[in-house]
Amino acid sequence: MKLLVSVRDVIEASAALEGDADIVDAKDPASGALGAVTLDVFRDIHAVVAGVRLVTAALGDALDEATIERTAEAYARSGARLVKVGFSGIASRARVASLLGAARDGAASHAGVIATAYADADRVASLNPFAMIDAAAAAGAAGVLLDTADKQGPGLPGLMSPGMLSSWVGAARDARLLVALAGKLTVDDVAIVMETGADIVGVRGAACDSGRTGRIVAARVRALRSAVARRSARAPAPDPAAAYE
Repeated sequence: MKLLVSVRDVIEASAALEGDADIVDAKDPASGALGAVTLDVFRDIHAVVAGVRLVTAALGDALDEATIERTAEAYARSGARLVKVGFSGIASRARVASLLGAARDGAASHAGVIATAYADADRVASLNPFAMIDAAAAAGAAGVLLDTADKQGPGLPGLMSPGMLSSWVGAARDARLLVALAGKLTVDDVAIVMETGADIVGVRGAACDSGRTGRIVAARVRALRSAVARRSARAPAPDPAAAYE
C-alpha cells in the first residue's frame, strides 16, 4: 500500500519527501475536503517533487463540464499524474458520470482521474459511495477515493465499519479501479485501511503538527510510513502511476 500525503506548498512538499511519502498530493486544506491549490503553487510543488515521487492534485468539487474539463487539463499539463474530483451537491449517477467524462477528456493522456466519494455523502447531498464506483467505471475514471466531506465530523472509520470498507474496496477492485481511502485517518487507522486491501492511504491531519490546518512534519510522515511498512501486504501494491496508462 502507498502512503499519500496532502501538502499545500513547497515547504510541506519537502517535509513529505523527507518523511518518505510515496505520493505527494497538492491540496489546500483551507478550501474544503478537496480544495485546490493555485496553479502557480502546484507548479512549484511539482518542480520540487517530480522525478522523486508521484505528484497528484485535488481539483475540488465539480460544478459543470466545461469548468472541470479546463481545470483537469490545466493541472494535468502542469504535471499532475492523477487528479481528484469531488461531487458535493450532486447525487445523480448520470450527472457524476458526465462530469467525470469531462474531467477525463481534459486530463487526456497526461493524467488519470480519481472520482471522490464521501462516506458522509448525506451531509453534502453527494452520490452514495457504492454508486460512485459504478459512475467512475462507466466514465472511464482511473480510480476512486473514499473520503469525508465534513472535516469537523467523524473520521472514515467512525462512519463505515471495517466490513463495509472492505466491501467498498472489493467492489472498486472488481470494477478494475485504483482504490484509495482517506478521511481524518490516524496512524492507528493504517491497520484498518491495510486490511481492506486498498492501494493507497491518504492523510493530512495525521502528518501535521496540529491537525489538518497545521504544517506537515517530516517525523510524523515518517511514523506513518513506518506503520505502512510494518503492516505491508505480502503482494506488492499496484503502481498508481500506471493507473491511467
